[in-house]
Amino acid sequence: MANVVPLDAYTGEWYPGYKPEHFDFPYVVDAPSPFRPGDENAFWFLDFHWSRGLTPLAATLWSADGYCAGTQGASESLPLPPGRGVTCRFAGTHLYGSPIPEEDPREIGARANRLGTNLPHFLQNYRSIWESGRDELEATWDYFQGIDLTTVPTAELGTLIRQGRRYHKRAMEIHFGVMYPMLVNFLGFYGSCAEMGIDTSLVGKFLQGEETKIMELDRELYALAIKARQAGLSQVFADNEPQNLRAALTTHGGSAAQWLTDFDDWLRVWGHRTDATCDVGVPSWIEDNTNAFGNIKTFLLKETDHDFEAAARHALEERDAAIDAARSGLTREEQAVFDGGLAANQAANFPWWQDDHNYYIDLKVMLPLRQACQELATRVGADHRDDMLYLFWPELLQVADGKPYAGELSGLVRDRRQYFDHWHGLRGQMPKVLGTVPDSVEDPVLIEIFGINPGSLRAVQNPDAANETTLTGVAAARGTATGVARVLQSSDELHRVAPGEILVCESTSPNWTPAFGKIAGAVCDGGGMLSHAAIVGREYGVPTVTAVGIATVAINDGDKIEVDGTNGKVTILKRAAELAGDAGQP
Repeated sequence: MANVVPLDAYTGEWYPGYKPEHFDFPYVVDAPSPFRPGDENAFWFLDFHWSRGLTPLAATLWSADGYCAGTQGASESLPLPPGRGVTCRFAGTHLYGSPIPEEDPREIGARANRLGTNLPHFLQNYRSIWESGRDELEATWDYFQGIDLTTVPTAELGTLIRQGRRYHKRAMEIHFGVMYPMLVNFLGFYGSCAEMGIDTSLVGKFLQGEETKIMELDRELYALAIKARQAGLSQVFADNEPQNLRAALTTHGGSAAQWLTDFDDWLRVWGHRTDATCDVGVPSWIEDNTNAFGNIKTFLLKETDHDFEAAARHALEERDAAIDAARSGLTREEQAVFDGGLAANQAANFPWWQDDHNYYIDLKVMLPLRQACQELATRVGADHRDDMLYLFWPELLQVADGKPYAGELSGLVRDRRQYFDHWHGLRGQMPKVLGTVPDSVEDPVLIEIFGINPGSLRAVQNPDAANETTLTGVAAARGTATGVARVLQSSDELHRVAPGEILVCESTSPNWTPAFGKIAGAVCDGGGMLSHAAIVGREYGVPTVTAVGIATVAINDGDKIEVDGTNGKVTILKRAAELAGDAGQP
């Protein structure tokens, strides 16, 4: 029987000055909004992509263009037979998603027939479909990069802001239009493997070992750390916090000056990335160098360098061995089925795309809009360069079109900053699920990407979760590791992770990837076999357990834990308080 988690505490209020018309956007099935009466009848999950919370502009644009236009539109055009995409609601600044089921049996059958026609066409033309979409987005990116915002007349900033929004919306159309058919293709192969008795935890391994732009970025960042060590700068990094490193290196002079030049050259190529997914509220690494410096600082703490080439070779060898082992246990007829499914998934490789596309879309697509908003803030005399991000879309357009910012709107922005900060501090207390919680879900995105399964659903409803010492989840990346747990709320804290520690978080996204070159293991509340943590854990050979549900609740920062990525088990060996007591004993 489904359990109902009340959402009364999150219904009926939102950002100061919010009006329903602020969410008056086109959608396909269901529009986004704050929680409202009746929502308790649906199932809502806390989305791990935005653990900081979302500003008004970020909340409205992602929920409208990403969830409610992107997923719902792609689900209809493919279509997905049992589902119509995802919708969302807000509890404070925090986003909850909900799958939209298709419940009409006749319609499910009709959608399955359309899928049978449309999916083969996509798979036959996947490469050209994805590359043409990617190239279109890169051309738009280049257009924005060629604009010097300081020379744009104030009256024309509104046009650029609207263009930035269209760029994001088009990116979401391409993103979900490619993601859903690739996911369906993967799940078909996954199901065939299960029917033939193949261990389904190995399916991701069959597809690992492909190079991505995100991995290339990480290698280049690591190369900077090696240059810093060779230049004798390790102690400068060790003695200073990440936010102070640029000033410290500038003062140090000598070899540090050349290193900073190399670092800035790297930023010009690779620094157009944020530490959040499609979030206009988050700066790029060019705007804020803290996490780039932080990653280099912790790389330098490692006694041995991460061997990217050896890891890549090992991933390929492991892949080939897993494929050979799987095929050896099949009949000739089953081998033909396996080989056909494998070939289709190698050609349209979802785990590869899931990581690679982030470079072109998720990590930078909101930057042109952010930068135009910052320039507008300067022109209208706002208190802060990011003030416009605390406006809703209609309010932003009014300012861009000439409405005075001082007065009512500037006062609302101050109040909304306080609201954002208040709810940011509540993230650790937010329920993982709200509304009517089912025993299981059918939406493949929720299962394979978000890691919502019967085990995780039971875990998040456990009233004694904080006292659990043995946790279970998805065996995402094989191997075992023991170490100190470093529990992070967001990637803003990545510089806190020391080499050899176990990363514990809600889940990861591409901005977390550099950490996998230094950690011993990873444990996540969410994430399925196709989540970022699972994919990168396999590529880096880092034991990883995802979809634990309560990892950030049960595990304390500083606990000693064991991660068994082969069996999907996490054991808390000793609490941080006990370790501190042991350290204090003579």
